[in-house]
Amino acid sequence: MNYRTRVAVVYLLGFFVDLINMFIANVAYPGIARHFQAPVSALAWVSTGYILGLTLVIPLSRWLTARFGARRIFIVSVIIFMVASLGACAAGSLMSLIVWRIVQGLGGGLLIPVGQTLTYALFRSHERARLSAMIMLVGLLAPALSPAFGGMIVDSFSWRWVFVASLPLAMLTWGLALFWLRDEEVKEPAGRFELSGFLLAGAALALILPGLTLLGETGDVATGVFLLLCGLILMTIFVRKSLQQSRPLLELTLIKDPLLRTAMLIYQCIPGIFTGISLIAMLYLQQELHFSAAQAGGLMVPWSLGSFVAISVSGKMFNRTGPRALFIPGCLIQGIGIGFLSALSVTPQPWLAVTAFSLMGFGSSLCSSTAQSCAFLQVRQNALADASALWNINRQLSFCLGVTVVSVMLNVLQVYIPQHAYRLSFIIAAASVLLPVMLCLKLPGREIVQAFNLKEKR
Repeated sequence: MNYRTRVAVVYLLGFFVDLINMFIANVAYPGIARHFQAPVSALAWVSTGYILGLTLVIPLSRWLTARFGARRIFIVSVIIFMVASLGACAAGSLMSLIVWRIVQGLGGGLLIPVGQTLTYALFRSHERARLSAMIMLVGLLAPALSPAFGGMIVDSFSWRWVFVASLPLAMLTWGLALFWLRDEEVKEPAGRFELSGFLLAGAALALILPGLTLLGETGDVATGVFLLLCGLILMTIFVRKSLQQSRPLLELTLIKDPLLRTAMLIYQCIPGIFTGISLIAMLYLQQELHFSAAQAGGLMVPWSLGSFVAISVSGKMFNRTGPRALFIPGCLIQGIGIGFLSALSVTPQPWLAVTAFSLMGFGSSLCSSTAQSCAFLQVRQNALADASALWNINRQLSFCLGVTVVSVMLNVLQVYIPQHAYRLSFIIAAASVLLPVMLCLKLPGREIVQAFNLKEKR
């Protein structure tokens, strides 16, 4: 096994560990609620706390890597994650559990951008499509396997063991990182740490994420709007301040790259919206169409199969076709899949639901895999750390924003047109794919990929 394959293995293991902990906690909610006598609204912070920790630490990744080295930061991050996992398992109150989840997120949050920077630096542009396909396959396995595995743990032991379920994999990742990763030569000095920028970005994200979470609920919309507005004001100040500095916390000018910018927008419009649609679809299927929980949850199987096919297709076709020829069909196929969900109100047949989730899995994953492949295609080597941080912050926000947009839309429609609220939500979400399609029409075709491939092969 050559060195870059070892680095890729370590990164993919860290990525898998991180994703497991994003999805596995949901099945423990009933046990946590009974143990701490907590309401459902409070339980949401068990997951939100982890995402908050992840998002807060990502802007630090480039500076920490330049200051202490990628290998050292990766290894310390895994240690923090493992210690916090034990803390979450032993939590004596809901508040301490949420705090440990935030710390767990702080440890896990550096695994992806640091590992991604290390790995992408070792693969040339024309080799990254297959690497991206592997990354997306790992991203597919985690949400598909985590809930079922977590349910078995809760049924056999208790909710506490869910938070240490990934410890064996985390220990393996730590051991391999310790022995396999080399101390990379720092090409640029870390420079002065931009404390004011970090505080602004951290405060903005710490307000935006809870704000989006509260907006998606029906109980405290006013507080959600207030937090979101305050967060957006602070984020605007951070952006303006960063653009005026020669060495900002994050190099925001990278978003001028049309491929990176479009890939980030695609993630918001396609995988992000799917996250929201899948949430209300589960409610619709069980509450309105009287599907059992097992039948509704089982629809993730055809979704996973569709995703697997799409990821395989994008890995093989990206270098031949370029991003535009994959993005546009992916967007339209997701729209058709969501359209099939709206047809369930007329013909509530199981095969329609299976078809809908298969198409959504194919369309969403075709877009996300292609986005992963093209995002860093034109990014210069010394800017990979910043680009990776921006990409991962955008990925985290896309999931929260997608759930918020779809939930708020459904809540509004349920007030004014309650009998058609779900169907109209699906129709509007299906039509929304036209926006990313229009964005993709301006993208170059396969010639840009071929040009980069030829340049690097020389």
